[in-house]
Amino acid sequence: MRSLLLLTTLALALTACKNETQSSTTTASPSSTASSTAAGVPTLEPGVLKVAMEGTYPPFTFRDEAGELTGFDVDIARALAGRLGLETEFVLTEWSGILGGLQADKYDVILNQVGITPERQESIGFSQPYAYSQPQIIVPQAGSFDPQSLADLKGKRVGVGLGSNFEQQLRGAGGIEVVTYPGAPEYLADLAAGRIDAAYNDRLLVGYLIRRDNLPVRGAGVVGDPEPVGVAFKKTNTGLGEAIDRALSELRGSGEYTEISEKWFGQDVGQP
Repeated sequence: MRSLLLLTTLALALTACKNETQSSTTTASPSSTASSTAAGVPTLEPGVLKVAMEGTYPPFTFRDEAGELTGFDVDIARALAGRLGLETEFVLTEWSGILGGLQADKYDVILNQVGITPERQESIGFSQPYAYSQPQIIVPQAGSFDPQSLADLKGKRVGVGLGSNFEQQLRGAGGIEVVTYPGAPEYLADLAAGRIDAAYNDRLLVGYLIRRDNLPVRGAGVVGDPEPVGVAFKKTNTGLGEAIDRALSELRGSGEYTEISEKWFGQDVGQP
């Protein structure tokens, strides 16, 4: 029951956050180097890096018990902005519309575990990879269903985020009844309630939620090869992309990236 209540709370939190813009700003270090860097970074609003994310996708981007936005991608965004001498403004957006919002100039970048794929690279710019994702099948804790591959999901109802790489993979497998949702809280709630047979998402998300909330679900088979994840930006804004790549290299070189990664996962997720 506690797990179901937690899932319901997550789903309600998502509904409350729809179309919300959070002006959570982080001021960069007041150094001459940072100031000169900020002046040369092309952003929609001078001195500000507008970052889109869901805000409902733990452990990458979510609200803590105090209601503050936190997570691995949140920490990376703030660290990048600091290196660039910029403030951060987080724009909370449902995954289903997050890529379109970038093209419509609603924000400068997306940090929300966006997989780098050839299809997306046709219309969107990406930084160097800052993490690697690998999909995992999620099933109810009770029962004997233990799928190890997408072939094992044929004939099953499987929940997944609308517009995600995971959705594309399920549809490409064929024979699976794909049920799309705005985000993880909704399909995990349906999985716990028995309305779907399985779900499909990042293995890091699966492990984190199970540990944190004692959800009545478990990870089954891990599928495919690790997929690179990058900071997404408008393809025409090459100046911003180059600046982000430099900042990411600085984060790695200083050890700050490793500290952030180990804080959330106990390992360096920047390696495939």
